[in-house]
Amino acid sequence: MALSTATRCEIHRLGNCKYQVAEELQKELLERRADGDDCDHLIVCEFEPVISVGRAADLSDFQHLNIPTFAVPRGGQATFHGPGQLVVYPIIGLSKDNLDLHAYLHLIEQALIDCISAFDLLGTRDPRNTGCWINGRKVASIGVAVRRWVSYHGLALNISTELNQFAQFSPCGLAPDTMTNMDRESQQAHDFDEVANMLIAQLGKYLSLAI
Repeated sequence: MALSTATRCEIHRLGNCKYQVAEELQKELLERRADGDDCDHLIVCEFEPVISVGRAADLSDFQHLNIPTFAVPRGGQATFHGPGQLVVYPIIGLSKDNLDLHAYLHLIEQALIDCISAFDLLGTRDPRNTGCWINGRKVASIGVAVRRWVSYHGLALNISTELNQFAQFSPCGLAPDTMTNMDRESQQAHDFDEVANMLIAQLGKYLSLAI
């Protein structure tokens, strides 16, 4: 059974942008999709430094940090976004007969695993924590929400993200040194757009998007 019944999916490549720009676009597309528009969306971007705080954490615990901080309605705790990190928000109208968030998260994890495998990195799951892992370190975080049968928010893949940024707090409730990036794990640099194109393709495959 298809995850979405949309007849098409539009890709929005925002490049490096402020968090608020992607957030406003996400709200607009979410409302449009929830109101019956027959098009799914993938917002693809790279944020200027920011911390997003999910429903499982308290915004006040992070506002002393010298970095913009936003409360968001996704699941999960707090994480850092910044240059070198690929963020993708799938805004998908979920089939009411196939609304299984655990299965949806599993598919996103598999898309991430297959994406980094194309760059000779072995990604795995952690049964206690969502995301994509390499050798026990977290290379990608996932935090989603659903409103009126439409999924929003999504995933963040560390390509060349400055890992010392995570040392300011406990990212996803984990020790800061748990976080890693693709460059560190393979000891070589990766092209941001090349990784983005591969992840879009894998998300299209596993989420049955009409790209």
